[in-house]
Amino acid sequence: MFYYLLSRKCKWAPVFLCLLLTNFTYNNVSGQPVLNYTPFITGLSSPLDIVNASDGSNRLFVVQRNGVIRIHNGSSLLATPFINIQDSIQFGGEQGLLSLAFHPDYETNRYFFVWYTDKEGDLTLARYRTTLADPNIADQQSEVVLLEIPKPGTPYFTNHNGGKILFGSDNYLYVSTGDGGSGGDPFDLAQNGNSLLGKMLRIDVNNFSTPPYYSIPPDNPFVSNPSVRDEIWALGLRNPWRWSFDRLTGDMWIADVGQGDWEEVNIRTAGNTAGVNYGWRCYEGNSTYNTTGCGPSSNYVFPIFAYPRDFATGGRSVTGGHVYRGTEFPLLSGWYVCADYVSGNTWKIAPNGTGGWRISQQNGLPGNIAGFGEAENGALYAISLSSGTVYRVEANSALPLKLTEFNAVKKNNQVLIEWKTSYESNLLHFEIEWSKDGIMFSRISIQPASNNTNGSRYSFLHLNPANQKNFYRIRTVEQNKDAELSGIVVINYSNEDKISVNPTLVTQRTININANKPVQGIRLFSTAGKEVYRQDFQNRQGSFWIQFPHLPRGAYFIHILSKGENSIQKIVIQ
Repeated sequence: MFYYLLSRKCKWAPVFLCLLLTNFTYNNVSGQPVLNYTPFITGLSSPLDIVNASDGSNRLFVVQRNGVIRIHNGSSLLATPFINIQDSIQFGGEQGLLSLAFHPDYETNRYFFVWYTDKEGDLTLARYRTTLADPNIADQQSEVVLLEIPKPGTPYFTNHNGGKILFGSDNYLYVSTGDGGSGGDPFDLAQNGNSLLGKMLRIDVNNFSTPPYYSIPPDNPFVSNPSVRDEIWALGLRNPWRWSFDRLTGDMWIADVGQGDWEEVNIRTAGNTAGVNYGWRCYEGNSTYNTTGCGPSSNYVFPIFAYPRDFATGGRSVTGGHVYRGTEFPLLSGWYVCADYVSGNTWKIAPNGTGGWRISQQNGLPGNIAGFGEAENGALYAISLSSGTVYRVEANSALPLKLTEFNAVKKNNQVLIEWKTSYESNLLHFEIEWSKDGIMFSRISIQPASNNTNGSRYSFLHLNPANQKNFYRIRTVEQNKDAELSGIVVINYSNEDKISVNPTLVTQRTININANKPVQGIRLFSTAGKEVYRQDFQNRQGSFWIQFPHLPRGAYFIHILSKGENSIQKIVIQ
């Protein structure tokens, strides 16, 4: 996840997004909620998706891979399917009926949309209508096909079909597509603007009478670019099987299935999702994959979380979920939940309050989770393909930890890592992890947990840090092997970046300044040279945070004033 920092001397150096720098102290970081899955609907056949109609009926619609959609009315699973399009689709493996979305005006116009692979393997977006006589029965003869996207290969590749369609708060339909399949995107379609594969599409489906039954929203980002299809909203995706909007903020969360090394989770804040290039096949996760013909890394957006392809700390196929916005489990509110289909590991991700993210892994939950869905009231559900079960996602309590401080300081040629808890229970140990690049971490020490209910102080002395930037984090492991990662602190033993700014891509109006010399103030300028913000200090030094007022999105230059030399660095506010 690299962005680039422009110094006064125009020297470019990679900077890891959302790092928490030297001597930063975490305050009041409570333990994350513990998830529990309770069976809610059983006896299904390969369920993949579950959605609500937002019509006040509180019904849940379960999408089965075999082309059947079932209805749960709140108390039971109805015997008669909502619709059965098995005769129109090719199903099995990654093919089949993959997703369902109801029109924002469904309550009055009765339209809904499905995404499936047809008999020829084409990715198909179709519209249907519910019968007027019975809202629990769809009219199978009402199908209108809006999109058909052929798959590449001879014979065609059956994998990487994307699979999720959703309406945004703008009432446009968003469609995620895979890169076409095989492995490694052999035809480089995800980066090809003339292909609809490996993309996020955005279309207006309110054309109910005239082919092709959709139109292009006028603010789509590439409508004036002849090299990119007008339907494309974002590109550079491998197989965004499951993604979602945060129903409160409108933020877009995209989980993208990896090639052979990394699974990834991306987030773009509401209003900042257009025209994004997520990097595939140039990058897989934060690592290069095939950069032939690719631009500089600053052209791409990188994930906030990428996990390796191992069964202890990762998996082999990420399933994106939702940010919980229900009311029944307040402790879970604001946490994004996702899982790995193969390993069964589950993760919870939430903002840490300082521009970064808290990431927590939980084990022991049901496996083969192929999708997540929300009820009208915000209740969250997880779908197991293999067991044919929809689980209700619940949060019982917080993990038994409250981490209140985490610091790293230089001690001559060594680094002292210190952390403090205010509460512990049923913890196994703390693992100190170290990295030279902020991406690939290795464990350098294990410290047993005291399990003192009043908390404890801990320290570790790293004897051999590198003569460059050193990145540290703590993995807290519970006795049942559930784990949570802290944020990252950085110690720099090189002579570079005497004054540094992170993140350079600002999403929450806050930046961290890390200064090895006294700072008298900052000035923020637009690219037109207009000063838009200033703040003065009394020889402030070390690591400290600045919060900007609400400013328009775009590039700015921050002038950091210090005696003898001023530093000018570029940031982008989103």
